[in-house]
Amino acid sequence: MQSFSGIAASPGIAMGRLRIIDRRRTVVSEYPISSESVAHETARLAQAIADTRIELESLKSRLAETSGEDSLFFIETHLMILADERLVIETSEIIRTGMINAEGALRRTLHRYRETFARIDDPYLRERISDVETVIERVLRSMTGETEEPLPQDEGQLIIAAHDISPADMLQINRNNVLAIITEIGGRTSHAAILARALDLPAVMGVDDITDLLLDGAAVIVDGLSGTVIIDPDQETFQSSLRRKQHYEYIEYELLKTVSLPAITLDGHSILLQGNVEIPEEGVSVLGHGGSGVGLYRTEMLFMNRAFMPDEEEQLAMYRLMQLAIAPHPLTIRTLDAGGDKLLEGIDHTEELNPALGVRAIRLSLSMSAEFKKQLRAILRVSADGPVRIMFPMISGMEEVRTAKALLEEAKRELIASGTPFDNAIQVGVMIEIPAAVTVADLLAREVDFFSVGTNDLIQYTLAIDRSNEQLSHMYQPLHPAVLRSLRRIVRAAHEAGIHACLCGEMAGDPLYLPVLLGLGFDELSMGAGSILRVKQILRRCTLERAIRIAEGCFAFSTAVEVDMYLKSQITMDVAESID
Repeated sequence: MQSFSGIAASPGIAMGRLRIIDRRRTVVSEYPISSESVAHETARLAQAIADTRIELESLKSRLAETSGEDSLFFIETHLMILADERLVIETSEIIRTGMINAEGALRRTLHRYRETFARIDDPYLRERISDVETVIERVLRSMTGETEEPLPQDEGQLIIAAHDISPADMLQINRNNVLAIITEIGGRTSHAAILARALDLPAVMGVDDITDLLLDGAAVIVDGLSGTVIIDPDQETFQSSLRRKQHYEYIEYELLKTVSLPAITLDGHSILLQGNVEIPEEGVSVLGHGGSGVGLYRTEMLFMNRAFMPDEEEQLAMYRLMQLAIAPHPLTIRTLDAGGDKLLEGIDHTEELNPALGVRAIRLSLSMSAEFKKQLRAILRVSADGPVRIMFPMISGMEEVRTAKALLEEAKRELIASGTPFDNAIQVGVMIEIPAAVTVADLLAREVDFFSVGTNDLIQYTLAIDRSNEQLSHMYQPLHPAVLRSLRRIVRAAHEAGIHACLCGEMAGDPLYLPVLLGLGFDELSMGAGSILRVKQILRRCTLERAIRIAEGCFAFSTAVEVDMYLKSQITMDVAESID
C-alpha cells in the first residue's frame, strides 16, 4: 500500500482502477539558429497557432453538440489567448533577438507569463496561468507533431491520473466510467477543480510525481475530502475508506433532500442563499445545490490573458451564458476587480510600490471610463433578459460611487439613443471590503440599493494581514472583535437606509459562522455551490431569536480565540439539545 497527499480539490470518495493518461508537458529543445532561419521559425510559429485555432474550433463544435453552448466558455477563452497578438509578437521577438528556434522561444514566453501570474495574490486569478499553459502546450504539440492520448470512454470504473487535466478534458469525460481524477499540478481554484466540483467528481490535485510510477491498473482510493490518494489499499484501509464513503454519501443524500426547501429558520425568518461563480457551469451547480441565484459573478476572467480589452459584444455574450445558466434567478455582476496584483495585459501599468493599495478595482475602472462604459452597457443589455444587479468593488467613499453611477447613467442614455432595451430600474450595489467604507457605510447606504461585504479583503485590510503570508496566516481571524464590530455597523447602516445587507466572502460558506451572520441581520449570503446545502441545513435547524442571542454574546469577548470558543460551545449546546 502507498499513500500520497495532495490538495482536496473536489469533495467525495471514489474507488476504482487507476488509469494514467499522458498529459505531460511537451518536451522541446532550445537550439541556436542562423539569421537566415529567423523568418522560417517565425512562419512555423504562425502556422502552428493557425493549426491550433482550427483544432480548437473543431473541439468547440463537438462540445456544442454534446455539452451545450454554456460549456464553451473555456474554449472561447483559449481562442482569445490564441488571438492575442502579443503572444506572436513577443515570441517572434525572442526568435529574432535570441536567435533560437520557435519552440524554445515559445517556452521562454510561457516562462515570462508564469512570472507575471506568480505575483498575483488572488488565488482565482493566479490559477488562470493554467489557461495560458494549456494553449501554449497545444501550439507546441502542433509544432512537434506530438499527439495527445485520448481519454478512455468505455473501460470500466476508472480513476484518471494525469500531470494536468484541461477544462476541455473535463468536459469530455464519460461520467459513466470515470469516477474521480488525480493531477500532479493545480489547486482548488484551477478550472479543472471548478469543473470537477460542478460535475460532482471527486478530485485530488497537486499529487507529486504520481504519473511517473508504474501504477497503471492498480486499485486506488481517491479521498477528495482529505486530499489523500491510496494505491493498493490493504483490507483495513479499504473498509475504513468504504465506511467514510458511505457516511459522506449518506450525508449528501440527506442534504439533497433540502434542495427544494426554502432557506428559512424554525421561527419563519427567511434569508437568500446564493452562489459565487466565474463560469456558467458553476451557475448550474449553484441551482443544483439549492441556491437562489448568483450573489457574486466575477468578471475578471474575460479581461485576462489578452492584449486588448474585450469589446461590448463579447462581454454581453458571456453574461448571457451565465444568465441562461441560472435563469430565472437573479444575477449579481461585479464590475472589473483588477489592477494592483491582478495584472491585465490589455492596459498599460505604472509600477506601484504597494499595488494592494494602488490603482485597482473601481479605481482602475474609473481611470479608463470608455472601457468601463463598455462593461456597464453589456450588463445593462443583459438586464433586459432577466433580473440583474450591478456591483462596484473596493469602494472607499461617496465620490467613487457617484462617479461610477454617473457613468452608468451615461451608458443608459447611450442605449436609449440606440433603441437598445434594458432594465432602467436595475439595482446598483457596492462591495464593502475596506475600513473606509465601513466608517462611511451610513453615507454610502443613501446612494445604493444594496451592500455586499467581501470579508476576504475586509478582514485582510482591517487586521493589516496578508492572508497569503504563511507566517501571518494564524492572525487572519474572521471572529476578531474588530471584524465583528465592522459587520454589525455595516448591517445597521444598510437596514437604517432600507436596503439589503449581503455577504459574499468565505465566511458565508462556513456553517460555523451562520448563527453569527444570521443574528447580525444579513439578508443574503453568497458562497461556493458546495457550501449552500450545509449552510441551509444549519439555518433550518435554528431560530432567528437564538441566532441574535448568540451574535450578541460574541461581543462580550475581547479576542478572536475567546469568540471562537464561545461560538463552538453554543453550537455544541444546540446539537445536544436537539438530540435530547
